[in-house]
Amino acid sequence: MVQGRGSAMAVAVTAMLCMMLLRFDMAHAATYSVGGPGGWTFNVSGWPKGKSFKAGDILVFNYSPAAHNVVAVNRAGYSSCSTPRGAKVYTSGKDRIKLVKGQNFFTCSFTGHCQSGMKIAVNAV
Repeated sequence: MVQGRGSAMAVAVTAMLCMMLLRFDMAHAATYSVGGPGGWTFNVSGWPKGKSFKAGDILVFNYSPAAHNVVAVNRAGYSSCSTPRGAKVYTSGKDRIKLVKGQNFFTCSFTGHCQSGMKIAVNAV
């Protein structure tokens, strides 16, 4: 009986430690406003340069929903300025997107916008 209680206690402590580590990691995620004060607009493709991003960081896309959107695309969609089937399209004008580890690609799918530099590629470690 005592041995069973010890095992249960060890599991509970381990679970608690895991939750604390998860919360600690999330509490240290950075938030970035894409494009800076100008927001998500034309010629922002160089905005990520010089910044260090981590998985879990949040990108905030501020824009007029009547004029733009944000599409999470793959590398091919980014390179060709096309929207792959099933791509997630954001339209709120205040989109908050959590970065995943590795390459993250975003474009605007309004005609001509991506071709005018309204796209970013962000590498999160």
